[in-house]
Amino acid sequence: MSWLVLVLSGLLEAVWAAALDRSEGFSRPLPSVVFAVALLGSMGGLAYAMRELPLGTAYAVWVGIGAVVTVVYAMTTGAEAVSVVKILLLAGIVGCVVGLKLVG
Repeated sequence: MSWLVLVLSGLLEAVWAAALDRSEGFSRPLPSVVFAVALLGSMGGLAYAMRELPLGTAYAVWVGIGAVVTVVYAMTTGAEAVSVVKILLLAGIVGCVVGLKLVG
């Protein structure tokens, strides 16, 4: 259960990162509220997962999922350029996250 919560928390990390960008310095109410709710959910899920998972593993997986999903979202929306090198590096992060699960 902790791994599932951790993955969902990592996805929420990408949500709050995107909402933070769209909030334009918290000047737009809806993205600001989405940011706050996603941030609380993401941190709460990370805290829950860390009850059973080691700190380093939980944090690395959480950040890795959040980072990859955030970059993929930015590339999908055109906010960030797509390149083969970026895709390979993101695949490396995903591989490392999966590896942490397998060796844990």
